[in-house]
Amino acid sequence: MDHDKSTSCCCVLDASTYVGFWILKKLLSRGYSVHAAIRRNGESEIEEMIREMETTEERLVVYDVDVLDYQSILVSLKTCNVVFCCLDSPEGYDEKEVDLEVRGVINVVEACGRTESIEKIVFSSSLTASIWRDNIGTQKDVDEKCWSDQDFCRSKKLWHALAKMLSEKAAWALAMDRRLNMVSINPGLVVGPSVAQHNARPTMSYLKGAAQMYENGVLAYVDVKFLADVHIRAFEDVSACGRYFCFNQIVNTEEEALKLVESLSPLIPMPPRYENEMHGSEVYEERLRNNKLSKLVEAGSAC
Repeated sequence: MDHDKSTSCCCVLDASTYVGFWILKKLLSRGYSVHAAIRRNGESEIEEMIREMETTEERLVVYDVDVLDYQSILVSLKTCNVVFCCLDSPEGYDEKEVDLEVRGVINVVEACGRTESIEKIVFSSSLTASIWRDNIGTQKDVDEKCWSDQDFCRSKKLWHALAKMLSEKAAWALAMDRRLNMVSINPGLVVGPSVAQHNARPTMSYLKGAAQMYENGVLAYVDVKFLADVHIRAFEDVSACGRYFCFNQIVNTEEEALKLVESLSPLIPMPPRYENEMHGSEVYEERLRNNKLSKLVEAGSAC
């Protein structure tokens, strides 16, 4: 899709999330005008950086948004061609936060349906929306057709997975009902600059059950800069459709697991016995597939 960047306007909601902030930065660097919709979660370092950017960046306008306040969402979407919906709970996830995120997503998608200028929704979800159920360890291919099981997530208190699965399903149902053009990106654990500082609790929520993910071959991570590029690619490519698993590396060896721990320091301490040398050689079978993403990134996309 050949967008005229001088006239295209993108809304990033919530721009104060870790992923949202990097999408915002990438959009500005590519010449797009951006509405940075920030949820009222109290001051954060990312929010302060965005408000400081607004003072010097003429293509950036900041909006305070409450995702439970439908009208505030409508104001932030005005004149925008696309919304990058990347809601995340800065305090991590519990059962109450699951409901709040689902309600917020419904409001965002409904507001898009009432905004004539919106051409596409790029919805940021998670791999956790797809990888949690009883038989995952026996499934050969885990791809975009897969969904986490609601009862399994509730029984194991996997609130991050439940929030992402229920909110994405709600978004898809409403987008199809309103005939909206939507694409979802389902990233693995997001890593990158200052992730332990700016995204600590969502990271730890994602990692609940990490040992089981690792043993089942469905633990994966993605660099936030690459992830932001994928979101923008999904907007720009007219043939992008459906869901896209997004990850750079599957963690299925002890060496890869230790690299991940190091990248998240000091959130997760290095186990003492691994501080000086690697141990073990077990390799778990990879089950995740992201062939669809490769087509999007390299040569268009396929449904």
